Amino acid sequence: MTDEITLTIDQQSVTVPAGTTILKAAERLGISIPTICYHEACSSNALCRICVVEVEGARTLIPSCVAAVSEGMQVTTNNERVALSRRTILEMLTSAVDLSESPEIQQMMLEYAADADRFPDAERRDPPVYDDNPMYIRDYAKCILCWRCVQVCADDAQYTYAINFSERGYHTQIGTFFDKPMPETTCVFCGQCVGVCPTGALKSKREWLMEHGYTPDEVMDMTRTERRRRRREQSAAPANGGQNDPA
Repeated sequence: MTDEITLTIDQQSVTVPAGTTILKAAERLGISIPTICYHEACSSNALCRICVVEVEGARTLIPSCVAAVSEGMQVTTNNERVALSRRTILEMLTSAVDLSESPEIQQMMLEYAADADRFPDAERRDPPVYDDNPMYIRDYAKCILCWRCVQVCADDAQYTYAINFSERGYHTQIGTFFDKPMPETTCVFCGQCVGVCPTGALKSKREWLMEHGYTPDEVMDMTRTERRRRRREQSAAPANGGQNDPA
């Protein structure tokens, strides 16, 4: 097996190490392929399929974030077939999920002329906001099931396995085991899941409260842990010199 692979991407030749993905090979040429579920810090699983490209000889479009290059491969990253696929994916996403806090996806919709009203009868995801801890909120109406948070909570970073997929089909969403509140799981509140979320489905509790009009003092009070709250209450209690109150 050769250590170097030469292929053609958009009629440009490039040589890369064996095992390189099409996505990374295209980056060598300065060719940008759109991605949503892909993240540098997470394992690639080709869930969103927005990064598909056309490979000569292949019957279907190929997800570039996971497909490895091969000798003599000829790749087209953007033609009518590829653009149609990406446009349809974006239209299905916006029909079911709140993308109001996803500027990168909104920009993709403009670039591919996606029609936000193409599927007017689609059932939108509208689960309740989970506000069960002082660190972050979970608004799964904005979740596109990219799996980044699950991966970074598991083998890609934290190894705590606090969250995973729950339910099936259209009702699939990210959840905790046995639907436990986050403080009752193995979550250590590191915030890495919030950091990799591309849509605002996971958001800092303080940021979320500020957006909802709470004052900084109210936000600080509402995001204190129970232990810190007790300490604050104890420090604010009137001192009596260590003496018991008279009977």
